[in-house]
Amino acid sequence: MNMVYLNEQDIHHGVHQRRTTEKTQTNLYSPQGTTEKTQINLYSPQGLSYKQPSVFGPDGKVTAMAPWLAPIVWEGTFDPTLIDSIYKQQNITIATTVFALGKYTKFLKDFLESAEQNYFVGFRVHYYLFTDQPQQVPEVKMGEDHQLTVMVVPSSNRWQEISLRRMERLEKLIESQLINEANYVFSLDVDTKFYGRWGAESLGRLVAAIHPWFYYTPREQFPYERRPESQAFIPHSEGDFYYGGAMIGGLVKNVYQLVKTCREQLDIDAAKSIEAAWQEESHLNKYFLYNKPSKLLSPEYLWDDKRSKPEEIKTIRYSHVYKNYNEVRPNP
Repeated sequence: MNMVYLNEQDIHHGVHQRRTTEKTQTNLYSPQGTTEKTQINLYSPQGLSYKQPSVFGPDGKVTAMAPWLAPIVWEGTFDPTLIDSIYKQQNITIATTVFALGKYTKFLKDFLESAEQNYFVGFRVHYYLFTDQPQQVPEVKMGEDHQLTVMVVPSSNRWQEISLRRMERLEKLIESQLINEANYVFSLDVDTKFYGRWGAESLGRLVAAIHPWFYYTPREQFPYERRPESQAFIPHSEGDFYYGGAMIGGLVKNVYQLVKTCREQLDIDAAKSIEAAWQEESHLNKYFLYNKPSKLLSPEYLWDDKRSKPEEIKTIRYSHVYKNYNEVRPNP
């Protein structure tokens, strides 16, 4: 496996020469293949009162559309051959960031090997692996047009800090490299494994994954940040779905707007010594509530091995693996 190693300073200063193609004329506010006039962002006003959305329709079966007409991707809602053939003609690149710090490097082998069997097979994929232990990166055979770059970053003695820095590091990577090197970007948790296909059906302007533990829960019981002092605050009367922080995705420009906003809100909270209930996931949910995702991935795309598979889940594509948090986290 060919790997490239970069230090975090390289990301900050954008030392890599940008490609001298039409993409170099792209800026962070005008994504590839689009213009400002053709970009439709779905903003929702704060305080708007409406019925909580549900993944279940009146007949009790799963629904394939959110109330703002964003598709919800389930098994049977797409033709994999058709959707892949459409996107392959566009010659796209999918950047994928993964964070493996401390003992979380133990999950890398299963993550990468299962990804190479299931994740955007036949597409151009560039993994960016953030780690403080580059010597622990396993040798994994990459598929055609798949490559891995290892980004060396400092260690941390708090798992919360690792979580909180994710938005900042993704923001800087987009600014320095991805805006001219990729069309789409996904950020995925490393303590996961792919069990089935993950392909072009997941692509969209701004993509969110519905959390596997809360897709049937009343909004008042969502684990949102409930303190008004925090920038991640969401009132009990508001909320669509609870989204998992293990997956962020979409067009590079739109993901950049997301992570930049969340990083700014995290900084405001930090200045007031506030840490949201679920770190960056809390801020992610605040962003998605008022900046509606254009596509939702059903819990098939973000499951948890601790859960048994209910009737509505026909297939599990990507899931958190069993783990003892006391063994892998540097602090409680």
